[in-house]
Amino acid sequence: MVQRDRSLARKFPANSSRPVSRSGALAASLLFAGCSLRAPAPELPPPPSPAAPAPSSPGLAAPERPRPPQPPRENHLSPATRSLVNQAHEQLAHGDPESASLTLDRAVRIEPNNPLIWAELGKVRLAENDAHQAEVCARKALALASGDRTAQAEAGRVLIDALRAQGRNQEAQEVETRPFMQ
Repeated sequence: MVQRDRSLARKFPANSSRPVSRSGALAASLLFAGCSLRAPAPELPPPPSPAAPAPSSPGLAAPERPRPPQPPRENHLSPATRSLVNQAHEQLAHGDPESASLTLDRAVRIEPNNPLIWAELGKVRLAENDAHQAEVCARKALALASGDRTAQAEAGRVLIDALRAQGRNQEAQEVETRPFMQ
C-alpha cells in the first residue's frame, strides 16, 4: 500500500502546477467521504406476527380486532392523606379555609399525583373565593384522573363550579357535556 501511494506521488506531485477543477474536487471528496447520492430505500412494513391470521384474499387486509377496554382505574387516598383530607374537611366546616388549604398542601406534598387531593384543594380554593386557582386545581385533577371516571367526575364538578364563579357559563356547560360527567 505504501509503495502504491509513493507511485501515485511520483505521478502527481504535491506542488504540481496542474489545476484541479472544483467539480472534480467535489466528486473526489464525496467519493472519499463515502457519501451516497442515492435516495434512502423506503421502509418496508414489519412482517406479520405469527399469531396473526393470514388474510383470506390476496390484497385484502384482515379487519383489525378491537382492543379490549382497559379496566377502569380507581385512585385512592393513602391513610396519611385520608387523615389530612378529613382534617381539612373539619377545618372548612368550622369556617377556616386557610388552615384547610395548608392541610391539603401537605397532602399534595405526600401524594402529588393523586387527583382526589387536587379536587379537594380546588374546593377549598372556591371556599377562599379564588375561582382561578380552583380552576387550575380542577384541571390538574382532570389531567391526573385519566381512566378513573369517579375522580374525573369529581374534578369536573369542581371545574364547572370554578368556571361559573368566573362568569364563564358557556365553558361550564361544555364541561357538563363531556362523557365522564354523564
